[in-house]
Amino acid sequence: MIKKIAHGLTRKPKLVVAIAVLLLIPAGLGFVATRINYDILSYLPQSAESSQGEKLLEEPFQMAATSMLIVEDMPAGYSNQLIQEIQDIPHVSNAIWVSNMVGIQIPTDFIPADLRDMFFSGDATMMIIQYDRPGASDETMEAIDQVRSVCNDKCFLAGFSVVIKDTRDLMDSELPLFVGLAVLLALVAMSVTLESTVLPLIFMTSIGLAILYNFGTNIFMGQISYVTKAIAAVLQLGVTMDYSIFLYRRYEEERKNYADKRDAMANAIVAAFSSLSGSSLTTIAGFLALCFMRLTLGRDIGIVMAKGVMLGIATVILVLPSLVLIFDKQIDKHKHRTLIPSFDKINIRILKHRWVFVGLALLMFLPAIYAQNHAGVYYKLDESLPQDLPSIVANEKLKDDFDMATSHFVLLRDDVSATDMNKMENALKDLPGITSVLSYHSMLGAGIPEFFVPDEVRTMLKQGGWQMMMVNSKYATASEAVSAQLKQMRSIIKQYDPNALITGEAAMTNDLIETSAVDFSVTNYISIAAIFFIILCVFQSVTIPVVLVGTIELAIYINQGVPYFTGTDIPFIAPTIIGCVQLGATVDYAILMTTRFQEELRAGKSRDEAIHIAATSSDPSIITSSLVLFCATLGVSFVSSIDLIGTICVMLARGALISATISIFIMPSVLSVCEPLFNKTSRYWRTTPPVKPSRVVKALQSAAEKLPTGKKTDSDDGTAFADDGEVPQAEKESAPDKETRSGTALEEDSLVGLKTSDSGKAPLKKKRPAAPKRPLFRRKGKKKVNSENGPAPEDTAPESAGEAPEKEPAQTH
Repeated sequence: MIKKIAHGLTRKPKLVVAIAVLLLIPAGLGFVATRINYDILSYLPQSAESSQGEKLLEEPFQMAATSMLIVEDMPAGYSNQLIQEIQDIPHVSNAIWVSNMVGIQIPTDFIPADLRDMFFSGDATMMIIQYDRPGASDETMEAIDQVRSVCNDKCFLAGFSVVIKDTRDLMDSELPLFVGLAVLLALVAMSVTLESTVLPLIFMTSIGLAILYNFGTNIFMGQISYVTKAIAAVLQLGVTMDYSIFLYRRYEEERKNYADKRDAMANAIVAAFSSLSGSSLTTIAGFLALCFMRLTLGRDIGIVMAKGVMLGIATVILVLPSLVLIFDKQIDKHKHRTLIPSFDKINIRILKHRWVFVGLALLMFLPAIYAQNHAGVYYKLDESLPQDLPSIVANEKLKDDFDMATSHFVLLRDDVSATDMNKMENALKDLPGITSVLSYHSMLGAGIPEFFVPDEVRTMLKQGGWQMMMVNSKYATASEAVSAQLKQMRSIIKQYDPNALITGEAAMTNDLIETSAVDFSVTNYISIAAIFFIILCVFQSVTIPVVLVGTIELAIYINQGVPYFTGTDIPFIAPTIIGCVQLGATVDYAILMTTRFQEELRAGKSRDEAIHIAATSSDPSIITSSLVLFCATLGVSFVSSIDLIGTICVMLARGALISATISIFIMPSVLSVCEPLFNKTSRYWRTTPPVKPSRVVKALQSAAEKLPTGKKTDSDDGTAFADDGEVPQAEKESAPDKETRSGTALEEDSLVGLKTSDSGKAPLKKKRPAAPKRPLFRRKGKKKVNSENGPAPEDTAPESAGEAPEKEPAQTH
């Protein structure tokens, strides 16, 4: 099936490219229609108490989001006029100031103390604005814009929804720079490591199509997070670029065998399809492990990136061949030498001191694990933003002038007695860090008659059988102090209403901390288990997955431990994303080298010679892949003003380099030392597994069985064949062991004594044995005649009188 598809693709390349371009139309429409969610707290599990409280604030209270407006050095008349204008703005459900409660005619000194302390501080006054849509919705964002438009320069709008608004504006302005710089740096990296100046542009076009397809198909998810939007494009570019490199190198190999370049490309497509389908499984598994996070932000990133990898492979198989065939002349015309140095001599030195490198790897584990476990993490989302943003400045004013760093929203049944409400409010006020408590009961207790309470205030505080209490705290969100305060508040409130809920930014962030702590461990274990199982199936070994995953985990520990040594804090989501993505994306480096090592062992090479060939041939591919991922993600960190995005990209870039360094300098020694263990714990480690007969062969065998029975004897040498086509027992006993020979020699030697011509000529003549090769490394006190499997007998020698031709290095990604 794939052969027919490949043949069709290579015959009409211009049509294929035209279809790929036309598909950009629905992809573009899907991209525009996909909503971006800037509220990370909305990804909390719906079972969390704070999430349930948020639903109640949306319905029935119609106050899904709340912000505070600070007005400095302005007369009461201006503030009263301003509050009326704000109330008329669409999607503003309520706007509360003292004028709603006691009127502006009453002097400030006559206002009840609780209200005065809450709404006034020196020459500044504060208003509470509530919205009827969720804090990150487009309607709320538009309402915040309009609130700012009616305010002068002495007004400061604070609150979590306002922070989300500024985050969105910042992201929209910086995203084009993210992608542009990532593309530019990736092109530079490929120009250095690839042999043609035109080739990077072809690859970038192919991956660009895949990225646009990926963003367009996000419409089926409804929305994606702004974190996903920021990193998905550059991460897909860095992770899937080596698939394009693999296909092109395979095409270059096939061109030597075919006069028609279209046939060469068709065969390259067939070979690439099977190889890329297998190698991409580890990357996809790493991304899908994020879907098991209770914080559904992980599922958001995991699905988008796993889909991006699959679309990247589809584009490489279906579109890239046509682009290469169309621009093949330009590619050949602008070829140049690559700047990747040869690692031949370096690998010889590494393998001579293999035990030193293995010991170094083992020694690095302990400090790396310790540093990773003790790296600082922050959860307060506005800490990742520039501190000169208007919302951050307003939040600081709210904290300094009104002693309101955090606002808790408590939801209780409205049938709680006045006596219990009075006891509860007094107990809350006595808690350390609580600055004020606003509730329907507290307003009446302040001397305001119930009939005098305005309807907008009553509907804000009592709705649908529930009442809302606003508790202000001077403790910052995500601090240990506010976490302890929330526990004390719950213990008090639950005494009077067991079904009471506490929500707000601090409560939701506290649930975020508890959720992410579990998520990190769960996703890490799942990604390791999934990739372990894939490698186990590929190599049919129990020990190889342990070695490969363990080596890349060392690179991950080092990467995540760097912030500990530099004394910097990282966003809470970064370790979880890095743990899964770096393992899935860079374990391919180790698989690449191990696969080539196994191929050379099966071809009869000694252990030293096989690992030297594997390391030397794999290093250029590892360098190219890691350099593209490094450049694509590092560019984002240069531009991003949002520390959450910048830190993730810095860690991804650093992780690519660390994984490549471990793979180049540590992995060859580890594989060489562990090779005897692999041989004992793996199936077909040094031997080629038997090939199952195809359907055609089975059909021929079935037809042969129906022929008349009897024995056929060769006319010249009398070699007899049984009815089932087997070689006689005497011939089997004289057959040499074929494990020490190359695949080509095995195929041709297997014909000796078994194949004659129709004219009755003698069997094919066997070649004379080749002289034994000198070992790559000499060990003092020991003489090595040939490979570890011993010298081959004369009748099993390679085909030429000289040495058997060395196997052409497989071009892998």
